[in-house]
Amino acid sequence: MPTAPLFQTLEQALSLVQSGHRLFVQGSACTPYFLLDGLARRRGELEGVELVGISWYGDVAVAAPECARAFRVNSLFVSEPTRLAVHEGRADFVPVFLSEIPLLFKRKILPLDGALVQVSPPDRHGYCSLGVSVDISRAAVDSARYVVAQVNPQMPRTHGNSLVHFRRFDAMVWGDFPLHEVRFGDACGEAEAKVGENVAGLIRDGDTLQMGIGAIPDAVLRCLHDRRDLGVHTEMFSDGLLSLCEAGVVTNRLKRFFPERTLVGFAVGTRKLYEYVDDNPAFAFQEIDLVNDPSIIAQNPNMVAINSAIEIDLTGQVCADSIGTYQYSGIGGQMDFMRGAALSEGGRPIIALTSRTKKGDPRIVPHLHEGAGVVTTRGHVHYVATEYGVAYLFGRNLRQRAEALIGIAHPDDRAMLEAAFAERYRRI
Repeated sequence: MPTAPLFQTLEQALSLVQSGHRLFVQGSACTPYFLLDGLARRRGELEGVELVGISWYGDVAVAAPECARAFRVNSLFVSEPTRLAVHEGRADFVPVFLSEIPLLFKRKILPLDGALVQVSPPDRHGYCSLGVSVDISRAAVDSARYVVAQVNPQMPRTHGNSLVHFRRFDAMVWGDFPLHEVRFGDACGEAEAKVGENVAGLIRDGDTLQMGIGAIPDAVLRCLHDRRDLGVHTEMFSDGLLSLCEAGVVTNRLKRFFPERTLVGFAVGTRKLYEYVDDNPAFAFQEIDLVNDPSIIAQNPNMVAINSAIEIDLTGQVCADSIGTYQYSGIGGQMDFMRGAALSEGGRPIIALTSRTKKGDPRIVPHLHEGAGVVTTRGHVHYVATEYGVAYLFGRNLRQRAEALIGIAHPDDRAMLEAAFAERYRRI
């Protein structure tokens, strides 16, 4: 640990946090679990501390039942460490477009007392980098009354709007720990691979891509090595894009917004990914209200947005954030990019999902499960892809939509869907 007087002990730094404070906690690969572990140890002396953030990874000790009196999570995008707490009523969920979260901080709708972030060490000019999670972290750091930074030499120094001078930090703690790693491609099975092939059939040379989270986006990317001059404008960058960058398939040459550079809000994946983006000027990590602004996304011609879903009904309503009333994730940036791609010249917004869950339940259903949230409305859906084909819904009436979706459902589910279709429309 450096001996510079800039750094404090964990206990000294976290003494800034007081009962009743609202704290932003950086997410994804940058989840500062070293700071969170230290905060959890103060559970006996704190009460009513609200924690806001998106997509935390790893062991988030403050979400444990024994911390419920001291800390309450108010999640802007539910992830694995907080799902049980939200389900049991020990935490809350805010449905909000990812592009609009910075407004909650800037307009003091959710005024921040403090922010806990993880950054790279200061450079010779005193600047640290927010690393691979600029997204909503930029607005939080700019808006919070105080900022506690975990300085991690393993954090990549990224280009873009990621730099923060150390004087902005009210406390700095040295914490040398590996970033959280995720391997989305490991979950890719035969069905996901076939979905990937079907989606890849919609992608042409010169397209600009946005890829959502999960195995299916990685499956799509594996099929694109024969394309040329692809661009990337995406909220999330993962390992699936690495090989395309290394092979020269991604050039960003034909993009109109941030040409020649990959525009991204955050990156999450493996150590190889983090090493690749470190000090790499080919990447521009920017705040999410810029990356996910539909009017900006639409400036790119041939914008292709690829996102997944939990289920879709026969009218085209997409649930991507809950399983019935069980809050699984959040609204995120799906609608930001679906709308932006729809407004793009030659754009293609795509919902890609397997026809059935791992348990064998249908994903194309007569109607969404009770309590399910509609993330993407039926008015916004254009393409839907499963392993059985692609349905085009834009401009189609309800009957035509149902017929198209039944045609790409699992064969063993089609009789059920056809019966539901006949029951719904027999009086029309």
